[in-house]
Amino acid sequence: MLIKTRGIVLNFLRYRETSIIARIYTERLGLQSYIVNGVRKAKPPGRIALFQPFTLLDLVAYTSRQGGLTRLSEYRCAEPFHSLPYDVRKSSIGLFLAEIVGRVLLEEEENEPLFTFLHDSILAFDRQEEGFENFALIFLLGLSQYLGFGPETGEQITSQVAFAAEAPGSISSHSPTALRFQEFEQHFDALLRDPTTAAIPNGRVRRELLGVLIRYYQLHVERLGDVRSLAVLSEVLAEL
Repeated sequence: MLIKTRGIVLNFLRYRETSIIARIYTERLGLQSYIVNGVRKAKPPGRIALFQPFTLLDLVAYTSRQGGLTRLSEYRCAEPFHSLPYDVRKSSIGLFLAEIVGRVLLEEEENEPLFTFLHDSILAFDRQEEGFENFALIFLLGLSQYLGFGPETGEQITSQVAFAAEAPGSISSHSPTALRFQEFEQHFDALLRDPTTAAIPNGRVRRELLGVLIRYYQLHVERLGDVRSLAVLSEVLAEL
């Protein structure tokens, strides 16, 4: 059976000599893995570029009642990017976020609100010419709402992370650690209240906030583990 759907590429693995297995979050089928034949051939060139992280595709895919790997009958770029693949800062942020999304999404079922959030966020990021320094933080805060552990306040994030760091006790309200977490809490509150006006002082603070937010994710998504692309992103954030 064939089905038409939109998809968001998360990653791919090489498969045999010229093919790949692409993990794609689809609008109608949730997370799926597809064998895509011949995209690593020298000719025609450029087809492998359609399976870079966060590429938006229109698909015609085979489906199976038994699940498992199927194949793509047709695929094409649905929304050509203007800057995401070409700006090293944006591509580093995109690679990092695609790694997170690829680990936290497992459902093989339709979730239209989540797909719309991902799709629209990626497009907005691509079209944003400046002021995207906080995008990773804003994206992860938004994504957590769809995953069932979205915070309402910054205190929810910092208290859980602080408690986990100091377990089985809790931190003193007068310790430097507590004061630092109070600063983080204020920044998270600003991002949750109105991300367009939230002012993060510099790249160092931005990296620290991202580290806290990743730890918050790890407390709620055990399979997340270490994020390999974080080291690269940390270097990029230092320049933003």
